[in-house]
Amino acid sequence: MTGTYLPDAFATHKVEAMVKLLGLDPLDAEQWEFLQSETTQDLQAAPGSGKTTLIGLKLALMADAWTSVTCGVCVLSHTNTAKNEIADRVASLAAGRRLLRYPHFIGTIQSFVHTFLALPAVRAKGVEVRSVDDAAFETAAIRILQHPNYSTLRSYVERQRDGTSIVTGATFAYKDGELVVTGATREPPFHAETTSGKQLSSLKWTLARRGVFRYQDMYAIAQQYLTEHPGIVPAVSARFPFVLLDEMQDTSATQHELLDLVFASSPTVVQRVGDTNQGIYSDASAMSGPASAFPLFGAAELPVSRRFGPQIAAVASRLAIRRPQQIHGAGPDGRVAVLLFDETTATDVVPTFERMAAVIVPEDILLRRPPRVLGARVGRGGSPAYPQSISCYMPGYTPPGRPTAHRALIDAARAAGTQWRSGVDSHEAATELWNALRASFTPLTGEVLPALGRLERSAATPGGRVRILLRELLVHGAAFDEAGWGMLTEHLIVQMKLLADRPLKAVGLEFTPAAEAAAAAGGVSRNSAAVPAVRAVPGTIQSAKGETHAATLILECLEKNGKKFDVTEALRMVAEGSDPQRELKSVQAAVQLVFVGATRPTHLLVLAAHRDRGKRYAEVMVEAGWDVRDLTEH
Repeated sequence: MTGTYLPDAFATHKVEAMVKLLGLDPLDAEQWEFLQSETTQDLQAAPGSGKTTLIGLKLALMADAWTSVTCGVCVLSHTNTAKNEIADRVASLAAGRRLLRYPHFIGTIQSFVHTFLALPAVRAKGVEVRSVDDAAFETAAIRILQHPNYSTLRSYVERQRDGTSIVTGATFAYKDGELVVTGATREPPFHAETTSGKQLSSLKWTLARRGVFRYQDMYAIAQQYLTEHPGIVPAVSARFPFVLLDEMQDTSATQHELLDLVFASSPTVVQRVGDTNQGIYSDASAMSGPASAFPLFGAAELPVSRRFGPQIAAVASRLAIRRPQQIHGAGPDGRVAVLLFDETTATDVVPTFERMAAVIVPEDILLRRPPRVLGARVGRGGSPAYPQSISCYMPGYTPPGRPTAHRALIDAARAAGTQWRSGVDSHEAATELWNALRASFTPLTGEVLPALGRLERSAATPGGRVRILLRELLVHGAAFDEAGWGMLTEHLIVQMKLLADRPLKAVGLEFTPAAEAAAAAGGVSRNSAAVPAVRAVPGTIQSAKGETHAATLILECLEKNGKKFDVTEALRMVAEGSDPQRELKSVQAAVQLVFVGATRPTHLLVLAAHRDRGKRYAEVMVEAGWDVRDLTEH
């Protein structure tokens, strides 16, 4: 990367100055090693090891020293959430904001493929892209299926169970030098040469010519584009001499292959960061093969978690499925507990957890990091097995449209305000509240609400006026009465619509008195001041990935094959000290989800298991220092 940034970018004095400026803890040896590395490498990071903070620090230093006006840093992640978190961190510094514009790129792997490969390929063929979205494709495919030209295909799918998925899941794949039509998860149940096969291909290509695609289509189109235009590879790699890949464990085999095609044989420095034990989204093949396996042999490690202490770390270490890992807990001295229940006491699990959290976790921390209730499944299926899902513990539970850290915006304002006034981390308080605002105001089309650091500051702009309202929430959030809250949210609705410049859907803006919130939570106060407790927010383990909670409850659910229960299997593995690599694949997948949930909390981890299955492990758990409570006996 000669000439792209100053040679002393990672000099010790610069690093120490930046650490002090950002208010970070001193770096340990492993963090220093990664931060100052300027060569291609992998980093295996334990949950809570400060991975995202370290990435933000490295990017801030690099941005401060960057000199090239035509070459940039490319930062890629698996999800928009992770991408936004990185963008927010670099945007908190003036130097870091340079990375948010040309020639740099911060985005998801999907958006990178769209921007530099697939969309240019489609447009080169004279096609105007109308949508790249699975749901939009499904609607268009069902509509076009009604045309007489597809009568044979329509007749076939109508006779099949869930037959329309053959059409709605029609996807391009790049095979033997051309794009072919296949299924999203499996091959169509008929040969391409049959009438149904030909009609499916015709339907898919008709929609493609109209500019309607599935997300997966873009990878196949990109592969074809790279093959037919080999000059693209050196052009893209020259544009980005440094690439940082975050959440590497969640990339799919197709994404691995594409990224390897572009960067593997180029002089570009590629640094990949992630935790293979949290790889709950990638397919199994993504972690195999010498070219793309993560982490590669000899990878650097961050084994110290500052999120939680030794007891939670010991549990997490026993549940590391994909790669043996001894996690060292350097965070708060947390506690681990098990709640045993039966059919009559299942609905007592969540209230018991909320009361435990109110007693064990300091109130300010509970307000900043509300407790979460997590499960692998949302709704019950047809099996008689019990319990199956979150709904078994919380009858009538329906998941929110998108996960948020609070039930309503006013809860977020109260929690962020408490943190803001404490002076512990005012930037984090503002960022968390802004993220809650973004979740409360959802654009009906596109992702257009910017990160906090990208909001304009002039009071003459919508961004500047939103900043003023945000500060009002932080300073006075806990003091609002119903009339004041209603007036402020009216102003917010107006300014957020102006900021987005398009229609918005507003959710969670209702007013809830603080006293009422405490009563609903069933919290236990520790003094006469009776600071309101915070009610736990339910959701799937998958939706909580990357979050940090003060307390986390993991509800036992039926694993996807419908034969075993995830929390029971996790308790068994911890109690017996079994080798995760010798477990059934279905058990590994179930326990891997438990691992993700179990590494979210800072102070309290609670596992809920049916008494008939979990009681046998109680003695071992107690000896390990866990708090085991049998709800059937109280």
